[in-house]
Amino acid sequence: MTTFKAIRVHQKDKGAETRIEDISVADLSAGEVVIQVHYSSLNYKDALAVTGKGRIMRRMPCVAGIDLSGVVAESADPAYKVGDKVLVTGCDIGELHDGGLAQYARVAASSVVPLPPGLSLKEAMQLGTAGFTAALALRRMLENHQAPDMGPIAVTGPTGGVGSVALSLFKRAGFRTAAITGKPESARDYLQALGADEIVDRNTLDLGKRPMESARWGGAVDNVGGETLTYLTRTVNPWGNIGCIGLAQSHELNTTVMPLILRGVSLLGIHSVQMPRAWRLEVWQQLAGPWKPQLDLIAPREVTLEQVPAACAEIVAGKVTGRSIVRVA
Repeated sequence: MTTFKAIRVHQKDKGAETRIEDISVADLSAGEVVIQVHYSSLNYKDALAVTGKGRIMRRMPCVAGIDLSGVVAESADPAYKVGDKVLVTGCDIGELHDGGLAQYARVAASSVVPLPPGLSLKEAMQLGTAGFTAALALRRMLENHQAPDMGPIAVTGPTGGVGSVALSLFKRAGFRTAAITGKPESARDYLQALGADEIVDRNTLDLGKRPMESARWGGAVDNVGGETLTYLTRTVNPWGNIGCIGLAQSHELNTTVMPLILRGVSLLGIHSVQMPRAWRLEVWQQLAGPWKPQLDLIAPREVTLEQVPAACAEIVAGKVTGRSIVRVA
């Protein structure tokens, strides 16, 4: 190849400007493996970067996209051969290193995951970072002894990418699930199809003011932070776990240690960007096998590189249910 299409974010005054450009491999950040990208996906972080609504990029100009799947085109690492099907999620691509919203990507060999049997390149991106993060939450909660008989798992932000996958994963793992949403009627059919046993209108929740309120949930997967996460710390049953993933509502957390020391509640931080490689490989094996969710329901929308800016604007505006993938090749 000589040049190819890429979505690059540039510094502009105090903000950012996104362009679809023709670039070459020589323009990309360093790495041992060059991948011909077949698919990428759109996460909330990507939408913030592309629209300039959030300061995601730590280097500019930078190719956007924290996910990719494709085929190895060149490799200086003997672990990967030309033609191998692979995927990359997180590992600072699309933030510090050039990412997956381009026809080619050059990445560190340590970030590359061989495509597990049971997943296609498209399915890997229907999951993407959102699906991987939800699966990591399930893994960590199970490791910390979360069990179905402790009560239902509350999922906040359930129409987003992480929340959608989390509902499906926890249901498949034998848990009852409750979707806490601001779209109780418009998204009801979607949430029930994913496995929500209960749909709770977040606008009707009594968030409480005391350090602990009546326990209601066996555990939770929280994508929003702020006062909603505070509410969850007050209302999770003894020894329950809260997987803390997002901050769509707020990055602040105003709570007390009371639920932690009087109920044994565990607040588990879920960080999917940098993590032990063995964990990453194991979680992807699970997602390709027993944990594989209903991907066509979760990620039915497919866009082109040219359509990415408009699609990202819709994500930031809260107009998208589920996940969107990008057909690059």
